[in-house]
Amino acid sequence: MYPIIFELPTWIPIIGGAAITSFGVFMLLSFLTGGYVIRAGLREIREDPEKAWDLVFMGVVGGIVGARLYYVLLNFPRFLENPAGMLFARGGLVWYGGFLLAAALVVWEVRRQKLPLGKTADVIAPALALAYAVGRLGCFFVGDDWGRPTGSWVGIAFPRGTPPTRVDIIERDFGITVDPELIERYGQIVPVHPTQLYEVGLSTLIFFLLWRIRGRGRPAGWLFMLWLSLAGAERFLVEFLRAKDDRFLANLTVAQLISLGLVTVGVMGMLRLSRTKSAKPARA
Repeated sequence: MYPIIFELPTWIPIIGGAAITSFGVFMLLSFLTGGYVIRAGLREIREDPEKAWDLVFMGVVGGIVGARLYYVLLNFPRFLENPAGMLFARGGLVWYGGFLLAAALVVWEVRRQKLPLGKTADVIAPALALAYAVGRLGCFFVGDDWGRPTGSWVGIAFPRGTPPTRVDIIERDFGITVDPELIERYGQIVPVHPTQLYEVGLSTLIFFLLWRIRGRGRPAGWLFMLWLSLAGAERFLVEFLRAKDDRFLANLTVAQLISLGLVTVGVMGMLRLSRTKSAKPARA
């Protein structure tokens, strides 16, 4: 676990001494990864590949701003206590908040650039899957978004995580009672499910699937709807192993409820697009 990769020399004006975190580096890599995948996809559909970076720019703006705003809404009482500290903190970026605002800005940019919406969405789908996997590596290296305590071989302890996987933090902040046998075996820093790596693996598999079946005569937009369904299902399942403090409806988290919404939209979208395509030859 490497939360800080290096610190900038102190002689650099303004930003001297600032820490370059692994989360920030992998977030940058995730946007670059998405950009290159979109670029390749635009070339395949005979559109200007350089427009990929305009889409990525909108994704960056919407992703960061939306993720921060969503985090503020989830923690509004803390925001009232320290507004500036929460708005400008390094952490506190929530994926779904970033995705929703980024999607709106990217759609606006697609319209502005006069790109075909359905085909462009299908180009973006594999890019989102792979970029998400890269971004989750940043969460792993900084020790964030880990799971419930476990004594299995997959368990990983994060003594310098944000926060550390310390027994008192797990019980106080997440309301999870740590098994006394784990405490006896490992002490106050216990291993947890590396849910970040679970998502890295699953999202990478989704990328390979989408990349393999792209361009096989399906209606425009169908591949993006498939990504919505798979990404929502992946997040819904992994959330059961996450250490979370926002379980309220049938022990489901806010992210799981949003995931169910994405799966529903994705499945309905695939069915509707498939019916529309099959109806066209009949009408003809």
